[in-house]
Amino acid sequence: MTRIKRVIKAIDLFAGVGGSSRGALAAGVRVAAAVDYWSLARDTYKSNFPGVHFLNAKCEEIELAKLKKKVRRVDLILASPECTSHTCAKGNAPRSETSRRTAFEVTRFAKALNPRWVIVENVVHMRTWKSYQKWLNELRSLGYNVKEQVINSADHGVPQARRRLFVMCDREREPQQVKASAKRKKTAACIIEKNGGFKFSMLRSENRAKATIERADRAVAALGASKAFLLVYYGSDAAGGWQRLTAPLRTLTTLDRFAYVKPTANGHKMRMLQVPELKKAMGFPEGHVLKHGTRRERIKLLGNAVCPPVMEAVIRTLTNSNGRHENP
Repeated sequence: MTRIKRVIKAIDLFAGVGGSSRGALAAGVRVAAAVDYWSLARDTYKSNFPGVHFLNAKCEEIELAKLKKKVRRVDLILASPECTSHTCAKGNAPRSETSRRTAFEVTRFAKALNPRWVIVENVVHMRTWKSYQKWLNELRSLGYNVKEQVINSADHGVPQARRRLFVMCDREREPQQVKASAKRKKTAACIIEKNGGFKFSMLRSENRAKATIERADRAVAALGASKAFLLVYYGSDAAGGWQRLTAPLRTLTTLDRFAYVKPTANGHKMRMLQVPELKKAMGFPEGHVLKHGTRRERIKLLGNAVCPPVMEAVIRTLTNSNGRHENP
């Protein structure tokens, strides 16, 4: 007898700007509900996924019995718990264990909703968290086979070298290794909008910080005065504070971090990368709407997001399907 295959149904926790949901849709998955407590994330998410039931609350505030009645069956949980207190980008600033422990909301939802699959995305440094093994063991105690993998977004057609930890869980079989889906890496050059009408300023000006000029000088010394390049304008950088356009963009953060520098007849000019360019750098499709909040807030949304093509590849590998699976 032929078994009927049904559409995989998912819920997106810590949904943010909707990167995981966008990847899920590309993989043929139906997203039934999403959760995030930031009102700007809510507005942005609802502009892009108007048919998804959105809960504007912290995950720990959600009454799961009510949610289960609303969404009924859930096959897949997607989750990107708070990462700020795991990441090295926080430097020596104090860590919040309360923030870190949002990961345990994943196991609470999994226990109540009983999905076959769970995918958790976070920064690589999550593995150094003192409760990381305890958290993994909780997932295993719920009957999941668990696989951890660090994935570089550049291996999946995203013009950014963004390494993230993915924890993949399947109740019925061992998760498989996610293989690179792109034959060639995209470079930072493909995100630059050269005809976007964005305003430039002279690189060498009285108000420009000495460190910025020094970074630019290192780039010019390496490339020559006729080549454009990217400057790491804010934040620390161990690679000289600049990068070539012929390589994938370095990791996008929640800060307005990268400047585009180009040579002109009057000397080098520069401008910060703009939201449309950063959206491309994250692998979002052109139709994904980012119209809410200030420019600074939209950059923060993008810096916290999941790259959709990576999530699509992870879902396809884990479920071994095109968004459908057999009825039990």
